Order: sequence, then structure tokens, then C-alpha cells
Amino acid sequence: MNIAITSSLLGDLHCSQCGSAHDPFVRQTLSICCQAPLLCRYVIEEGSFLKSDLLTQPKSMWRYEALLPVIQPENQVSLGEGFTPIVSLKRLGGQYGLHQLSLKDEGLNPTGSFKARGLSMAISKARENGERACIIPTAGNAGVAMAAYCARAGLEAVVVMPRHTPEAFKEECIGYNARLILVDGLINDCAVKVQEMNQQGTYFDVSTLKEPYRLEGKKTMGFEIAEQLGWQLPDVIVYPTGGGTGLIGIWKALHEMKVLGWLPKHQRLPRMVAVQAEQCSPIVDTYQGKQVNSKQYVGKPTLANGLAVPRPVGEPLIMNVLRESNGTAIAISEEDMLAGVSELCRHEGIFAAPEGGAVWAATKQLVQQGWLQPDEHVLLLNTGSGQKYLDNIKGKWHQSPTL
Repeated sequence: MNIAITSSLLGDLHCSQCGSAHDPFVRQTLSICCQAPLLCRYVIEEGSFLKSDLLTQPKSMWRYEALLPVIQPENQVSLGEGFTPIVSLKRLGGQYGLHQLSLKDEGLNPTGSFKARGLSMAISKARENGERACIIPTAGNAGVAMAAYCARAGLEAVVVMPRHTPEAFKEECIGYNARLILVDGLINDCAVKVQEMNQQGTYFDVSTLKEPYRLEGKKTMGFEIAEQLGWQLPDVIVYPTGGGTGLIGIWKALHEMKVLGWLPKHQRLPRMVAVQAEQCSPIVDTYQGKQVNSKQYVGKPTLANGLAVPRPVGEPLIMNVLRESNGTAIAISEEDMLAGVSELCRHEGIFAAPEGGAVWAATKQLVQQGWLQPDEHVLLLNTGSGQKYLDNIKGKWHQSPTL
């Protein structure tokens, strides 16, 4: 039976490690049983939400609201995020022997990055659950997005950011009236500061995967990829991976679409590639067997601020995605990252963030290794606008071997 898509099909939250159920109507952080990320589970079955229902929905991530956790539509805090374009990279594809190369440009979201999706969802649920103040440790873009959506919702915002973050991110947070706190170190050091500040539970902590809802905003990238490509999935998705929420979210969306009947049961899902910076590559090291996990990993700053996540809490989920999809993980040097940004600018007119440059650099390396084949459809994700990173790349363009 078809349903009206004016309310969520959210059933409960479940522990990603043991599966135990948790109440979705109270504040939740990590699971109380395993201290693992909580995942939203929906009451869905094939035919309950039809692809044809999308025809009348807005061109934003909220077109999928039945499969999102906000119960009452009036609690949606939106700036029009989502439904970013997928563009063909014919020039670069032709140069490197890839017949179907495309890119989904998340830099065109409000606040200039894919973080708008996750923070729109997290702040919407914060408002729905009666929160009054939110706090976040951030490498840059997530803090900006939280500040913007808190301003939109009328909530207090506290952003804890590494001191070396480019000035554009800091100024935006201040502009959105967030309280900005700078910390020496990386995002894990910011997380320690957040814990110190929030011992009394005054703030709703929207750290990556330490609450269940940012993931739900990010998963809409998966819905959009399928819909925008006419329900024909790419063979490979190449994704810049710091905290990993987007990688995990896209994989979650693909499985939900199979349950809905939007994708054939026999549909082969894309191989997922996690791209990291050589300066901070905990997932690559774990994937390659250099360490059991990243709990003791020590990273360094990188031009791609969003990739400087040395101890991602979602590591087990990221590793599951790579294994289940027969994917891989690859680390990129700072020089190759810059070269990637340069090539996307010069040949396709896309000013990608360094994370996007890393994704293109990784793709070239995988072609050279024979891991990618010429006839495969390869989809790249650029997660942000390069304009915010001018402090990082100014004066370094000449180092790119493409110039």
C-alpha cells in the first residue's frame, strides 16, 4: 500500500555493533551497550514508498523525508541542501582512458560542502527533541554548517576547531554568531575539549557518529546518485574519507533502496573507495594490515582539513563497507592532491576542495594499477568548494606537476 510521505517511517535506533534497540525520542549519543554508533532503522517494505512519489517532491534532500528521522515536517531546518549536480568529466576521462567518468559536486550545497546535509538533519532533530544548544569538534566545514543551521533554528552553537584551520572557516562561524574555540592539534584534540566543556550535558554533541542523525543526512547522497543516474548505479564510487559518515551513509542508502524495490534485488552495488591523505591515513593503514585499528594512530595536518581525522569512531563501519563492496583504501600525497585540484580546475572548470583533488589523484593511481577498468562508470565525490581553502593552497599552485 502506498503511503503519504509527510511523516517519517523511523522505527528505532539500533547499536551498530550488537543490534540492540534504543529510543529515538530522547537524546542519544553512542549506544549504552557497546559505546558504538547508533543507526536509524525504518519500518519499510517493498512498495511502501514508490519512486513515482518523488515526482512531486522538492529538489532537495528532503524529497526523501519518509526515509529520514525527522517526525514532524515543521521541525525541518533547511537551507535547500542536497540534489547537487552530477557532471560528466569528459576531458579528464578522455585523457586517462575512462569512458564514463563523472563527479557529484557537493561544493554547491549551502555553506559550501556536503556537511550541510548532515548538520541540517542533526539540527532538525535537535530542535525536534527540544535541545537549546549544540557543540561540535570540527576540522572546518562541519563547524560552519552547524553554526549556520543553529542560526537558522535559533539555537546556541559552540564550535571547537584546530587553530591552523583556514581563516575562511573561522570567519564564517563568527558570522553565524557561533562561539568559536581554537585548539592546538587535530580534530581528536578538539573532541577532548568538547568533552571537557560538556561534562554537565548542557550541549547536544553533534560529533561525527556520536549522534545518529548526521549519517541520515549524508545518506541522501546515495539516494540522489541512484535517482540522478536513472536508477543505474555506477560501478565505482570514489570518496574522500575522514570521519567516514558519507561513505557509510551512501552504503546504507543503497541497501534501503533494495528493500524498497527501487533497485533490483540482483543489482550489483558499487565498489567503494576510501581516499585519505598520506599525512593522516588511519583507515588505509588498518585496511592494509599495518595496525589492528586506529585507536592509537597519530596523524599530521594536511591541506585537506576534512581528511585530518586520526581516530575515526566509525572505523568498524567503514571497514565493513570496504569489505562488503570489494572496495579499497588509498592514501594521497599533498603534492598529488594539489595536482588533482589543478587538473579539475584547468580541464573541467571545477574548483574542488583538496579532498576532491585527492579523489581525482586516487582515481588516476587506481587506473595505473589496473584496479579501475576503462569501461567502468567511475563516480567521484567532491565534498566541498576549494574557495574556503585558499589559505592552504595560496602560493603552492606552482608545486603542482600539471602546471
